[in-house]
Amino acid sequence: MRIGLFGGTFNPVHTGHLRAALEVREAFALDEIHLIPSAIPPHKDPGGIAPARQRLAMVRAAAEDQEGFVVSDVELQRRGPSYSVDTVAEYRRSLPQDGRLFLIIGGDAFKEIHTWKSYRRLFEQVAFIVMVRPGGQPQATAAVMEEIGHCLHRHVDAGYRLQAQRPRFVHDSLQPVAVTEVTRLQISATRIRSLIAAGRSIRYLVPDTVMDYIRRQGLYR
Repeated sequence: MRIGLFGGTFNPVHTGHLRAALEVREAFALDEIHLIPSAIPPHKDPGGIAPARQRLAMVRAAAEDQEGFVVSDVELQRRGPSYSVDTVAEYRRSLPQDGRLFLIIGGDAFKEIHTWKSYRRLFEQVAFIVMVRPGGQPQATAAVMEEIGHCLHRHVDAGYRLQAQRPRFVHDSLQPVAVTEVTRLQISATRIRSLIAAGRSIRYLVPDTVMDYIRRQGLYR
């Protein structure tokens, strides 16, 4: 089993999240993508964040009938802030012997990885898939790779090196860090919440099942 762990606040989950998850699953031949809503996001102001159970319900509604998508409440089962290092450790305890985990993370979040709890331990335990937006030009893509390489060398270990044949950083004793482009969709949860507060439609920005749930629950008004 090749399992991708895709965590987030999902406040609310939207089409951009789902499209990125699908593209990563296909690009890396993952058996499953586990969508993991954060119970208490450690890097975000709690103001304006819907209750964790409601965000979980929205992710479940969004992933309904989507092949290869699994919704996990693992972070809602723990007390305190939702740290990725704890989630990865929990998955590793239940992982089949032939299983492999991949931590899926956005490029901007990866550049802040040094602010995460026990972040160096993650590079010992799980392979990374870093999602970046298409640069359009070769030099733009090269600049993104340079930024990620700089982050690895400065905050993790100078032993990381770029593989020539594919966009991946490897290390002799730590886990690899792959980089993949995902479709640029100009959708943000912040914008969706603003539209709802203004009484405007969010159709096509979120799945219809999520839009219906938000309407029924009166969220973000």
